[in-house]
Amino acid sequence: MTALPVARAAERLPNVIIIYADDVGYGDLGCYGATQVATPNLDDLAARGIRFRAAYATASTCTPSRYSLLTGEYAFRNRNAVILPGNAPLIIDPQKPTIASLLKTRGYVTGLVGKWHLGLGKASRPLDWNGEIAPGPRELGFDYAFHMAATGDRVPSVYIENGRVVGLKPDDPIAVSYRERIGDGPLGTTHPELLKVQADEQHAQTIVNGVSRIGYMTGGREARWTDETMSDTFLRQAVGFIQQHKDEPFFLYYAAHENHVPRVTHPRFRHASGLGVRGDAVAQLDWNVGVLVDTLQDLGLLKNTLIIFSSDNGPVLNDGYADGAEAMSGDHAPAGPWRGGKYSVWEGGTRVPLIVSWRSVVKPGLSDALVSQVDFFASLAALTGAETPVDCATDSVDLLPVLTGRSDAGRDHVIQQGVGTLAIRMGPWKYVPAGAVTTRGSGGQFSKEKIEEPGALYYLPEDPAETRNVAASYRAKAKQLATILNERSGLVDGQLSSGGQLGGATGQ
Repeated sequence: MTALPVARAAERLPNVIIIYADDVGYGDLGCYGATQVATPNLDDLAARGIRFRAAYATASTCTPSRYSLLTGEYAFRNRNAVILPGNAPLIIDPQKPTIASLLKTRGYVTGLVGKWHLGLGKASRPLDWNGEIAPGPRELGFDYAFHMAATGDRVPSVYIENGRVVGLKPDDPIAVSYRERIGDGPLGTTHPELLKVQADEQHAQTIVNGVSRIGYMTGGREARWTDETMSDTFLRQAVGFIQQHKDEPFFLYYAAHENHVPRVTHPRFRHASGLGVRGDAVAQLDWNVGVLVDTLQDLGLLKNTLIIFSSDNGPVLNDGYADGAEAMSGDHAPAGPWRGGKYSVWEGGTRVPLIVSWRSVVKPGLSDALVSQVDFFASLAALTGAETPVDCATDSVDLLPVLTGRSDAGRDHVIQQGVGTLAIRMGPWKYVPAGAVTTRGSGGQFSKEKIEEPGALYYLPEDPAETRNVAASYRAKAKQLATILNERSGLVDGQLSSGGQLGGATGQ
């Protein structure tokens, strides 16, 4: 395979940065219609690039989407790709190519900064947090990795740099458990008076920095993070990586924490929006994007850097902490016109913002082409001329012409993964098989909506909220999409085992 002509024409292969937001919905950015939170940097990125209106994460939860993005494979093909605890083993086989290992074959230096949540260590033995932590990102092709183990609301609440916990003292070893309490430290359930923000039962275990988490942790006192400075810490590492490798092609996977819970922003971003802490976190994310772009500009790298911004799944307001996000949401529509959000197979769960900028190549515009994040693998292979090994990234489609604005011909269909079920969108049609759709709504409560045979069919141009099931009137179309979904997924009626998919969340 040879590199795209635009890449060959450049002085060198373009730098590639994927900025992967967390729980940021379709309607959370100004360029996608938000009015109560200002996102000038992302709006500018969109104005100078391409803003996609039919882009999808592969799943409505974090671990599955991240698995798909890096491997080019739908996560439902890996039964371990569910919301993971903080001590889960690595779920990607180190022999499986990732975007990072792929680009390394073309001479890129590769870096990860931010959220990981794909497991660490081997399933055959418990992970020792006090030594070298492997396998992990480095074994998957990242030359440099500075990250958290899982999520901000899950222990261990420490940073890991190149396989070692940052700031860990030998005389204060870390232990982690998700099965039983360890140590005698205060918990959210026993000492709510110590908390900055109250939490539900799932999130009320070990307290770190005045925030109770999922899981139990002892030790590592000096290594534990401070939530208020987490965003700056990750940003500093990302900027440092760019500065260090400015003279060679680099790939940076910058997996921001915003706006996953717990939403504890830096004091300078408090009241930055009219939406409370959730909007403030989006404003903080936007500021970080501005710093990254300014860094590229100052180093003379902006014109030859491909920047891809997207989110791992749709939005959620109450996700375990009583932080006021729901009460402050007002008339803000975090999922835009789409129904549902995080956890659900409705459009709002997987239809997410996607902005692509490459100043020397991509002309400003809008695109309604159907795009999935699983396609980044094949598209970046085409961009750089990298060879994709046989039988790898089999779900990934080369959409480089679409991502660079040279074509509007997107993929034929996308498969969407919610908790417990799949769905398919093909052209203007959306099909949800018979079963149940999980949603997290008011008060953080999970609910299930039953879908009767022959499933639910929606015509999205006239019904973006997926409220009018027309399967009875268009039985042939419903049957066609059901058949395609079963054939492409290899599953019966698009149903997944629900075990563990909520990461232990209450209400499953």
